[in-house]
Amino acid sequence: MRIVLDTNVFVSGIFFSGPPYRILRAWREGRVSVVYSPAIILEYRRILADLSEQFPKINGEPFLDLVTRYGELVHPGPISGASCRDPDDVKFLECLLHSKAHCLVTGDKDLLDVRTKAALILTPRQFCDRYL
Repeated sequence: MRIVLDTNVFVSGIFFSGPPYRILRAWREGRVSVVYSPAIILEYRRILADLSEQFPKINGEPFLDLVTRYGELVHPGPISGASCRDPDDVKFLECLLHSKAHCLVTGDKDLLDVRTKAALILTPRQFCDRYL
């Protein structure tokens, strides 16, 4: 199953336990594949750098290396028919729709409120309950 992970899910899975951690563990075990775009990896990198200053004992770089090495890189173009209140979140929708990934996993209300017939958008808990 190919999935797109919003930054909040990816980072929460690294720093904390719970459903986001279970999703990253499923990825590590080969039960899901992570799909990402250049814009998504840049955001992952930026947020992990900020959090590493607050939590210096946790190094996010190995996780970024794993995503870029074992994730599926896509180069999406602009999309039509799906919009989001936060324009910065559109990169996740573009990746989801262009890659034809199974779903986007997010805790972001702006993304969860997006209505699209072309793709599934789930919270981490919903994803775990349905697929893990």
